[in-house]
Amino acid sequence: MTLSIRSPLLEEFRNSKSKKYELKDIAGHIVEFSGDQHGSRFIQQKLETANSEEKQMVFEEVLPNALQLMTDVFGNYVLQKFFEHGNQAQKTILAKQMEGHVVSLSLQMYGCRVVQKALEHVLTEQQARLVSELNGCVLKCIKDQNGNHVIQKAIERVPAKHIQFIIDGFHGQVYNLATHPYGCRVIQRMFEHCTENQTGPLLDELDRCTSQLVQDQYGNYVIQHILERGKPEDKASIINKIRGQVLQLSKHKFASNVVEKCVDYGSKEERQALIEEVLQNRPDGSCPLVTMMKDQYANYVVQKMLDVVDDGQRGLLVSKIKPHMQSLKRYTYGRHLLLKVEKILPLVEDVSGDETNNNINNATPSTTSPVIDNEDTTTKTDTDIAITTTTPDDSTTTTTIIEQVTNDTIVEEKDHPHEHNAAD
Repeated sequence: MTLSIRSPLLEEFRNSKSKKYELKDIAGHIVEFSGDQHGSRFIQQKLETANSEEKQMVFEEVLPNALQLMTDVFGNYVLQKFFEHGNQAQKTILAKQMEGHVVSLSLQMYGCRVVQKALEHVLTEQQARLVSELNGCVLKCIKDQNGNHVIQKAIERVPAKHIQFIIDGFHGQVYNLATHPYGCRVIQRMFEHCTENQTGPLLDELDRCTSQLVQDQYGNYVIQHILERGKPEDKASIINKIRGQVLQLSKHKFASNVVEKCVDYGSKEERQALIEEVLQNRPDGSCPLVTMMKDQYANYVVQKMLDVVDDGQRGLLVSKIKPHMQSLKRYTYGRHLLLKVEKILPLVEDVSGDETNNNINNATPSTTSPVIDNEDTTTKTDTDIAITTTTPDDSTTTTTIIEQVTNDTIVEEKDHPHEHNAAD
């Protein structure tokens, strides 16, 4: 769409440092300016404050070229602005240009943004017409780096009765989609916005593969999502599957995130059961908690336990940890836990002041290099889990577009290197 030969007006506009342009100054050149990086930004900014006559002038020029501009690297932003700031009649007419092209636009890097914006701003009847074109292409769109965002937006914005065909497309596909880098996003949006009647059968399907999903690099996000936002009975079903495997799963790169959420979002009784499991000695006399304290992933589960337990259980945990505080500083990951224990020791009721100070002094981390003791020192990084990162849906200052645009991201950095969250 970007023209190789600029008109004298656009050339003058790009080179001018002092002249203040208004929309009326570029009348007859709106389409050309829309396809230019600087011209597009100018039009976007002016549309935010333009009067009805100025908007109509711009609208009449872009309408015959709307479909072409929707897939243009810079032109798409002008049309997005129209869906935000145009009147309802203009939005309706503009969205009508999409009819018959929704699938192809949804699969295109720039067109999918305009489709998303249209779904945010057109009336329900037109929303329904637009999304109906996706029927028969649901799975294709979900697994596409651009199309998945349109499906997410449809789930978020279109009334449930008009997107039943999207839900139907999930039946028998829950495991495959939950373990897909884009599918896991769509499932989370579905659990957020769809009715219980729609999500019930899918939750049943999910329940049958929970054990596999908690250890999957994408599926674990879906399980975390249910633990954070699901009904108590759905959370309980997941936690029951974690019980008996707390040590094993806490040492797993992805499953450890799920165990943390179980501890954080489970009921008091469920949390107590998980903690009791790691406090009980195994047949060989070893304590799971001690193993977890020194593990690169499981130590974060122990830290979460210390954060959320009641005072009684916190005291019990600390009493188990205290005898090992001196040795914790020798382990790269144990030292994270040591710092947390040092902070809470004064708060534990059954620890005397003198005893507390002695333990803290004895366990102060060494300034010398720690003994790794054959630990795997690899940590989770964004590249381990992260997939396509995204930028905001609409930006008037975007100059280079290389990734799909959306408001959600697969990962969100937490305050330790191993936990990532996909909500969004």
